[in-house]
Amino acid sequence: MVRKFIAWCCCLSTSVFAATYDLPLEGSSIVGRTQFHQVAEGDTLANIAKQYDVGFLSLMAANKGVDPFLPQVDYVLTIPTQIILPNVERQGVVINLAELRLYYFQPEINKVHIFPVGIGRIGRDTPEMETRISQKRPNPTWTPPTSIRKEYRAKGIELPAVVPAGPDNPLGEYALRLAYGVGDYLIHGTNKDFGIGLRVSSGCIRMDPKDIEWLFEKVELGEKVRVINQPIKVALEPDRSVFVEAHEPLTRSDGVKHDLDVPIELSWWLEEFDYSDIKARAVILAQNGVPVEIVAPTRTH
Repeated sequence: MVRKFIAWCCCLSTSVFAATYDLPLEGSSIVGRTQFHQVAEGDTLANIAKQYDVGFLSLMAANKGVDPFLPQVDYVLTIPTQIILPNVERQGVVINLAELRLYYFQPEINKVHIFPVGIGRIGRDTPEMETRISQKRPNPTWTPPTSIRKEYRAKGIELPAVVPAGPDNPLGEYALRLAYGVGDYLIHGTNKDFGIGLRVSSGCIRMDPKDIEWLFEKVELGEKVRVINQPIKVALEPDRSVFVEAHEPLTRSDGVKHDLDVPIELSWWLEEFDYSDIKARAVILAQNGVPVEIVAPTRTH
């Protein structure tokens, strides 16, 4: 009976929840709710991540110790679909590198849309930036830069000077060019069945084909785009509860991975109201990418 109930809840949450959430009430920063998935025969974390439209690494972080290729049948996975919004203006496109997620804010209709993305691998890091969408290209061609052609040549693959639109094009069916620098960076689709929620690209932001198709239709030329790096997010809620969400910090090209610590503003708040920071430090050490309550709501009588 319990197994049937869990399976029913999983099925229900899959059909009800998507990538779109109502923006939280003023003073709140949390959207969505955690979902659960009971592992079936043949499941892998990759196909479960695709089913729920969450990143592969995010799913692994939320379920540490689970074999990504052979998860135990009937094991109940945590699906990280409760999220603290980044500390940034809720407008336009925001990409948080640390959590490999793209946010598209539409305050005029009180919505935020959240998608997993792939970003630049170590050595080809996606830079932080504040920019805008300078070009929208359906069925894009790909002109691989000299450095990329050289990399492929070292693997015995000779790339053409221009890869035409079609099933062999790694940009997929839609591309949004960013105005940053000389315009080398894109938000684009993919022709591969992997890489979403991973550090695998040459610096561009890679989206699932259905997600980029949706975003392509919604955004406008000139739309603001911000690429940030916030591995720790904090929510001080109106009921005075406090949540912390921590992600593994990115290793950058110099090989350095910065240690995480309790944000100074949170330390001040905890000290002001005589709370210990032990729970916050535990969450930051775990880096499981899900919001964890470190201070319970204030009870009023």
